[in-house]
Amino acid sequence: KTDFINFISDQEWKSIEPVSSWFGPSSFLMSSMSALFQLSMWIRHCHGYLTENVGMPVWGSYAVFALATLFLGLILGLVSEALEADWLV
Repeated sequence: KTDFINFISDQEWKSIEPVSSWFGPSSFLMSSMSALFQLSMWIRHCHGYLTENVGMPVWGSYAVFALATLFLGLILGLVSEALEADWLV
């Protein structure tokens, strides 16, 4: 605590270079990183719900997430190919 107070009172913060806009808290990169962390917490919550409340075994929960990942990859691949082949236009 005293180090922080000294840092402010001695104005040592003026000698530190500012963070570039690419790594700033509101940049696209950091917003994407935040979204990934939120997604991981949501997946953890879902895993806990499936194993604790539903009574699914841990391997079953992993299988559900593996199948969901494969299905999502299939859908995204089909959408990507459809956009590339101009099916939707």
